Amino acid sequence: MSTLLATITAVGLVGALAPAVQAQAAVPTSDTPDFGSNVKVYDQSTPASTIQSDVDAAFDSQLRSTSAQFGSQRYAFLFKPGSYGRVWANLGFYTSVAGLGKNPDDVTINGALNVDSGWNAGDEKNATQNFWRSAENLSVVPESGTDRWAVSQAAPMRRVHIKGNLTMGPSNQDGGQGYSSGGYIADSKVDGTVTSGSQQQWYTRNSSLGSWQGGNWNMVFSGVQGAPANDFSKSWTTLSTTPVTREKPYLYVDSSNKYHVFVPSLRTNSAGVTWPNTPGTDIPMRNFYVAHPGDSAATINSALSQGLNLFFTPGTYQLNAALNVTRPDTVVTGIGFPTLVPTAGNAVLTTSDVSGVNVSNLVVDAGTQNSAQLVRLGTSGSHVDHASDPQSIQDVFFRVGSSIQGKASTTLQVNADDTLVDHIWAWRADHGGAATGWNVNTGATGVEVNGDDVLATGLFVEHYQKYEVLWNGNRGRTIFFQNEMPYDVPDNASWQSPTGAGYAAYKVASGVTNHEIWGGGVYCFFNTNPSVHADRAFETPTGSGIRAHGLVTVSLGDTGTISSVINGVGGAVPTPAGNTAPNRLGSYN
Repeated sequence: MSTLLATITAVGLVGALAPAVQAQAAVPTSDTPDFGSNVKVYDQSTPASTIQSDVDAAFDSQLRSTSAQFGSQRYAFLFKPGSYGRVWANLGFYTSVAGLGKNPDDVTINGALNVDSGWNAGDEKNATQNFWRSAENLSVVPESGTDRWAVSQAAPMRRVHIKGNLTMGPSNQDGGQGYSSGGYIADSKVDGTVTSGSQQQWYTRNSSLGSWQGGNWNMVFSGVQGAPANDFSKSWTTLSTTPVTREKPYLYVDSSNKYHVFVPSLRTNSAGVTWPNTPGTDIPMRNFYVAHPGDSAATINSALSQGLNLFFTPGTYQLNAALNVTRPDTVVTGIGFPTLVPTAGNAVLTTSDVSGVNVSNLVVDAGTQNSAQLVRLGTSGSHVDHASDPQSIQDVFFRVGSSIQGKASTTLQVNADDTLVDHIWAWRADHGGAATGWNVNTGATGVEVNGDDVLATGLFVEHYQKYEVLWNGNRGRTIFFQNEMPYDVPDNASWQSPTGAGYAAYKVASGVTNHEIWGGGVYCFFNTNPSVHADRAFETPTGSGIRAHGLVTVSLGDTGTISSVINGVGGAVPTPAGNTAPNRLGSYN
């Protein structure tokens, strides 16, 4: 952004001068952009040995590394339409594999997309830290007949066709180890059987399965053909449809090797996959500003002011001001886990109270100066009906503490009515490349919802120091919630809410008259002080418009106490049975 334009914008006088100034400062765009050196693009002429060498180099560099989990490495492997001979792709941290067809079956990987245990330093016996990786928009013919996807949080599988079976536990799970703690599948098809194995919780949305086997604590399905029948005694919470969905935008390449981003259409009360022939809006890549690490907030905001969408390439972006999205239907997305970091206690992204803004595929790290919010959608106090074209945020992962001793009061604030929050992991870190601790990486609330009629599908929020989810808006709905309370509470004197001992993980404000949640799990592990207890996992008003289905609490290793499930209702954990046994409440109100 030029100094003149910045000055004009600051005093609110863009008006008549803006077109001339913006014309001088126009940023270049292209239908065949440079995605940077961290992105590899393959076609059918690429030797299988080259592809294998590339994916092996990315994974092998992370094997038992003590720094990879919070490192700066980023990888995106993109496949143009075609069938690819044996590729066995082990996916490590910050690794994305995606097809570039219009439909998943346009790209076929023969071999595997493999995620297992045994490779991550300090977590070799489990898969509970298999974060930050993704598979999208392709089909897989598993070499052994079964693909392994033993992921934990922040590892989405979207628009994938598994032409065989899928197992989500690691290969050592039968030895009494090998736990995994994720995850999320949407708009995908598995021809065979999905086996959850040692997964502690899982959310599957708008997909098609041959069959499902297994259940641990909290398995949730909405709009899934082939899902098991609702049976919370087996951990299954099943909804036949999902109330509102809009699948995430995806990148594809046409027959002229020009790139596009496709934005699927809104669906209501839907089930099954959107493909082939997904309805939606096609946006040529020339309508995007393709950002690269080193771009400033001013440069990116200049592109937004020209009416461009944003596409982030892999890497880390240091931003001294928020990226301000004011145009309806703006798409902000990226590939390869681009990471936004505030440098001056600012938010990294804000949106006006307009319709259709779509934000996806980002990691947001809190900076060393406290941010009031990291991402803010809509305008506080404004209530505009966006039901026909809601804002959405998908596959966006927040970290308070990682390689940075970060601080943020709230990581995501949702003010816009009707917003779709679809697969979020907001995480106050319990470990990191930088030191963590109660007074070090501070964060009060992961997700604050002020808008009305907001729907969350796949809400993972962990370790915040006050209410981890604070829901102030009316008629809110959540399908699948996973939480771990903060591990590092020093004592109950340091952790007192207005209503008693500890803070509920999921708080619905007292003025709310209508709210509903399906499939919520809250776990405690107060290892700093096992005598710590929380009075309740969920806290809501008690009116007839408040409903909950399929709630579960767990004391991990029987370390610390949650005294009730919701509002004093439901038993405590640890249970008399001990040994991390869950406590279940099938329904409330």
